[in-house]
Amino acid sequence: MFVAVYRWRVKPGYEAKFREGWLKVTDAVYQIYGSLGSRLHRDADGSWVAYAQWPDEAAWREAWQSQRPIADPEGYAMLKDSVETCYELAEPIMKLTVLEDRLKSQPYSNYEVTP
Repeated sequence: MFVAVYRWRVKPGYEAKFREGWLKVTDAVYQIYGSLGSRLHRDADGSWVAYAQWPDEAAWREAWQSQRPIADPEGYAMLKDSVETCYELAEPIMKLTVLEDRLKSQPYSNYEVTP
C-alpha cells in the first residue's frame, strides 16, 4: 500500500468551499483512478492535511500524471480558489510505503462528513 500526504493553507472564510471541493475531487479520484480513499484533517497550526491511500505507488503515479485534466474540474476550481498557496504545485509533502497496517477500515461509502 502507498500513502500520499498533502498540506494546504486555506484562506479565512473559504473553509466550507475547500471541504466541498476536496470531497468532489477525492470522490472522483476514488471512482475514476482507483484510490483507496482519503481522510482530511485540520492540524493544530490551522493547516489542512489530507492522507490518501493507494494500492501501490505505481497506481498513484499513473493517476497523478493522468489528472490533466483533473478528475472533477468543478471541485478542482473550488480547491484552487480556496487555498493561499498555488494548488497546481500541491505535490505531496510525504510519499510513504506502508510496512505494517493496524488501522481499522470501514467501507468508503459509510464515511460521513462532520462539521
